[in-house]
Amino acid sequence: MLTDWNFGEDTRTTAECKELLKTRRLDLAGLQQKLREHKLPVIVLIEGWGAAGKGSAIRSLIKELDPRFFQVRSVGMPTEEERRWPFLKRHFAAIPAQGKLLFLDLGWMDETVREYLRGDLSDEEYARRLVSIQMFERQLAAAGYLLIKLFFHIDAETQHTRLTKLADDKDTAWRASESDWRQNKNYHRTLEAFDHYLESTHYPWAPWKIIESTNAAQANLTAADYLYERICAALEHPVYPAPPRRAWPLFPMEPLAEVSLDHHLEEKKYQEQLKKCRKKLEALHNELYRKKVPVVVLYEGWDAAGKGGNIKRLASALDPRGYEVIPIASPTPDELARHYLWRFWTRLPKTGHIAIFDRSWYGRVMVERLEGFCTENDWKRAYDEINEFERELTDAGMVVVKFWVQIDKDTQLARFNERQNTPEKHWKITDEDWRNREKWDAYEVAVNEMLQKTNTENAPWHILESVDKRYARIKAMKIVIDAIEAAL
Repeated sequence: MLTDWNFGEDTRTTAECKELLKTRRLDLAGLQQKLREHKLPVIVLIEGWGAAGKGSAIRSLIKELDPRFFQVRSVGMPTEEERRWPFLKRHFAAIPAQGKLLFLDLGWMDETVREYLRGDLSDEEYARRLVSIQMFERQLAAAGYLLIKLFFHIDAETQHTRLTKLADDKDTAWRASESDWRQNKNYHRTLEAFDHYLESTHYPWAPWKIIESTNAAQANLTAADYLYERICAALEHPVYPAPPRRAWPLFPMEPLAEVSLDHHLEEKKYQEQLKKCRKKLEALHNELYRKKVPVVVLYEGWDAAGKGGNIKRLASALDPRGYEVIPIASPTPDELARHYLWRFWTRLPKTGHIAIFDRSWYGRVMVERLEGFCTENDWKRAYDEINEFERELTDAGMVVVKFWVQIDKDTQLARFNERQNTPEKHWKITDEDWRNREKWDAYEVAVNEMLQKTNTENAPWHILESVDKRYARIKAMKIVIDAIEAAL
């Protein structure tokens, strides 16, 4: 894309481009209301050479826009704190809500290429990073995000001239960074790296637009024209990516109806094992913190299956400064306005910490599926997206433990009635619980499909037989212990 690029002549004069640009900016401002009406979120990724005019282009593009409905974010290299999370977390956390624009001054491209060129990423790690980026962009596009990717291109001589001019003025010298000078010194090597990245991430639904930026006015007009064209096209005929053609290595999972619930643990043995597990988990938590290993434990299961009590016993062994229990309820309006995984990406634990999710992203293929809160295409696509999400976590060194807490219908009914008839437990039972019980069979079909399609090698499911809550609690603690020991 870049190595064969010929820097040509734009016949339009600077004055003509500036005049046309005024009109195009007003056109873009007029599109903002349509974006809100169609709930179309737009991410404009501005990448390119140092001193190529990226900042000038952003100032030009936003000049007539309503500042209430767009954001400009300058993305530098990750801080030490940000490096304690998976690579994509800070980028996923920044995605805009429906109907809004996000302009990114550099992003995941600059970070990836720069780390690769300076040797922080091996060839294998770089290839894996590209897979993560392709997944990230595809998931956003499939959820209705419009990705507009601009690369501002200049030749080595032009870049050197501009960097020198910036460096010679004390008020602009800071803009000619060490990284920019390194780019210019190693222009051809950087060019090859940029070219490979662009070709690897160029898709019909999120193509790259190369903008020759030798002349600032011409470059800004080209960017504005392209932005306008892409938004208009997306409003009329949105383009969605095809689902990934990936066969996940899955472990077989027995249907819930065949799970034996005849497990029992006497109170005396329960207390003995609880004491041992707590002591072991306390020691492991200290080691997790020292070795900076993050852990995610998620609980799904039937209403009244004993998730809360199970979580309470697990958490009782942990240092309260190093874990968080995250109850997942219905999404807030802010969460509904973004990709459904956004609220989980933003709650991940940093290295050395533990996050315990009381319900999780699997709501997409259970309650959201059965209650019609998403389309059939949405929940069918979610199996792959969830597997990809969990692969991102485990590839980043995170331990992921997934529990399904299983009981039978009779046990649930008995526990519902107990809650109904015990004043101090009234808060635990709602009309929604009774309505969900009426859909037991439909939920069981959905849960079985979920377990079968997401029981991956890197993040397998564990069934907790919870007719006897004591048995389920000890089993959960032992599984967490084993998973942490294996990771350490």
